[in-house]
Amino acid sequence: MVDSPHGTVRIGLGLVGARDLPTFADEFDELLHALDASAVDSLWLADIASKSVVDPMVGSAWAAARTRTLKVGTGVTVLPGRNPMLLASELASLAVLAPRRILPVFGLQAAQPCDRQLHPVPGRRAAVFEESLVVLRRLLTEDSVTHHGEFFTLDDAAVLPRPAAPLDLWLGGRADAGLRRAGRLADGWLASFLTPAETARARGIIETAARDAGRTIDDDHYGTNLWVAPPGADPAHARAPAAAQRPDVDWRDIVGDGWGGVAELVRRHADGGLTKFVVRPTGPVADWPGFLDRFTSELGPLQSG
Repeated sequence: MVDSPHGTVRIGLGLVGARDLPTFADEFDELLHALDASAVDSLWLADIASKSVVDPMVGSAWAAARTRTLKVGTGVTVLPGRNPMLLASELASLAVLAPRRILPVFGLQAAQPCDRQLHPVPGRRAAVFEESLVVLRRLLTEDSVTHHGEFFTLDDAAVLPRPAAPLDLWLGGRADAGLRRAGRLADGWLASFLTPAETARARGIIETAARDAGRTIDDDHYGTNLWVAPPGADPAHARAPAAAQRPDVDWRDIVGDGWGGVAELVRRHADGGLTKFVVRPTGPVADWPGFLDRFTSELGPLQSG
């Protein structure tokens, strides 16, 4: 177990791309059943519209309906270019049907350049993002919303039904401007492609921005994505996530070299103040039951609470 002074350590599984996702619905259901019985805390679905992946909102609804305890996250959903009013209605319905199991995380833009054309925005992306987030939060928490902003207009709008417990809205991002935005507007932060030293620094920036805005973020609402290269994996696949996004750092600070490597990364990030982790395989997974068995045996004991 990782004994973190910052809160409960939880570790989920992230799926990205056609290589990692089952092709047919029955195979996806088999994976969901296995996840529900494993030590995996949550399943995270990527927002990559141009590739063969399960859409994060549709996939979240399906996964929540087919499991009993598994939490489902969107990691990360591109917010600018989506209608925040309709998104609020979708999230509220999901959270009512699967209480405390829906984990939305939002980002500024698609990670893949080819996807960015699919999210047109009516103005500066950062400004649209921030106003969208304000509108989304108000609709999820207020009985009636009147909002006359730069990009969105609402008069006495309401989303019903709403969940009894407000949804936590997390943000991604690794640039300093995005970190400060998380401090001002978010309930939590999920990093990608940052080293343990960088996530420790980032947490400090977010906490300072939150304090300057007169708000706080729960101590255990800081997390990161990690990648695992299973033993015997193709070395090119093992290095690929770091090589594509962070060629300036040692790939072992981004990707766990085997299960022991990812467990060590969890400990190092936890030392810097993180408690939530999403582990993503670096390459194709031919044997999901075997993969989940190793996940449970190697990473399950690190979870606390």
